[in-house]
Amino acid sequence: MIDSEALKIGKRELSGAPVAASAKPPVAGNVIKGASVEMHPINVAEQAASLFDLSHSTEKGYKIWDYLAYGPFENREDFDIWLQQQAESKDPLFYTIYDKANDYFVGVASYLRIDPANASIEIGHIWFTPVLQNTRQSTEALFLLMRHAFDDLGYRRLEWKCNALNQKSRNAARRLGFTFEGLFYRCMIVKGCNRDTAWYSIIDSEWLAIRDNFDSWLADENFDDSGTQKTSLSQLNNLQ
Repeated sequence: MIDSEALKIGKRELSGAPVAASAKPPVAGNVIKGASVEMHPINVAEQAASLFDLSHSTEKGYKIWDYLAYGPFENREDFDIWLQQQAESKDPLFYTIYDKANDYFVGVASYLRIDPANASIEIGHIWFTPVLQNTRQSTEALFLLMRHAFDDLGYRRLEWKCNALNQKSRNAARRLGFTFEGLFYRCMIVKGCNRDTAWYSIIDSEWLAIRDNFDSWLADENFDDSGTQKTSLSQLNNLQ
């Protein structure tokens, strides 16, 4: 007999309840609009110069590739070829992040493991150039993908996975409201090295409260005149 209490995570419980709903696949070519950023389909001619320069011109820029399965690239031509391959992919379905105030493209994120029949989807392939990291815009970019998945497309499970050694990504998952589900040891080989993967998720019953926390955090009144937050998203999501 399974001890359901032993298998609970936080407030979650095991369930065998009937499920009738299914989700819609995200539409390729769609622009997801926010207050400070927009999520655009990849357009190499318009976006590659900004993305390459911002991710290959400084030591901090090169660091963003450390835990990704690709990059950094030897030259702009190789980068453009790779970016075009991502533009043609349907799963993962890639978006570039457009900074509206500064009128340039500053990062990439995607949907992957897109499973409408089971209403499950993942956010991944996230790389933020240094100018986007630790900004209000970076949080809004991920929120736009999260909100679109739950509210517009009808998913009931949103996943986040990362190299278990990538503490920044693990901290980001918890800050954004994801629940840790466990470690998958020796599950991949990336750039010739072992990768143990940390799994996180948000499920539909948790989403409304998390969405409200994002709305509160992103509100103008949560930032002072210098742009410093008054209440952190971690505090709103009850993390210390």
